[in-house]
Amino acid sequence: MNLHTKAFFYQLLAFIVFFIPFRILIGYITGMETIWVSIGAFMLTLLLAPKFQAIKTNEGVKLYMKWLFIKGVKELK
Repeated sequence: MNLHTKAFFYQLLAFIVFFIPFRILIGYITGMETIWVSIGAFMLTLLLAPKFQAIKTNEGVKLYMKWLFIKGVKELK
């Protein structure tokens, strides 16, 4: 599997793992069932979920992750 595809799937999985609990939690706390619950969960997920990216370097394509709770950018092997 191509590293760009892996980065996409990791990003998608991270988004799903954060979005679903946030949506349930916000809906439970506020009691609302409108589109605003999903928008709020989306915004929280954008801020808190890790970001994955495949970058072309001199040594080839490498997979990197950046997260709010980890200082700097981390290379994934």
